[in-house]
Amino acid sequence: MKNSIYDFLKGKFLISDDALKNWSFILFCTALAIVMIACSHSAERKVHEIARLNKQVRELRSEHVDLEKNLMQLKMESTILKQLEGTGLGLSKNPPQKIVILNKK
Repeated sequence: MKNSIYDFLKGKFLISDDALKNWSFILFCTALAIVMIACSHSAERKVHEIARLNKQVRELRSEHVDLEKNLMQLKMESTILKQLEGTGLGLSKNPPQKIVILNKK
């Protein structure tokens, strides 16, 4: 038992006669580890991208709400009247009248 542990620590399993089998297994495990690390990095990158996009969506939604509020204020009748004060335009004194055209055959 002590001899086998000592041989393992010295690396004799890598230079023995059936070492090709051991080397192929070691290379296979190394390839799997590399693939696993690459997948982990890819997943992390996607998580960071999703977080960045969520932050951007929140900022754009906030900007949309602000612009919508400003638009509603600009469309109010009192705001329009204030902007038209110096031009001489204003509210009509007479209410609008409906014009009806009868179709004659």
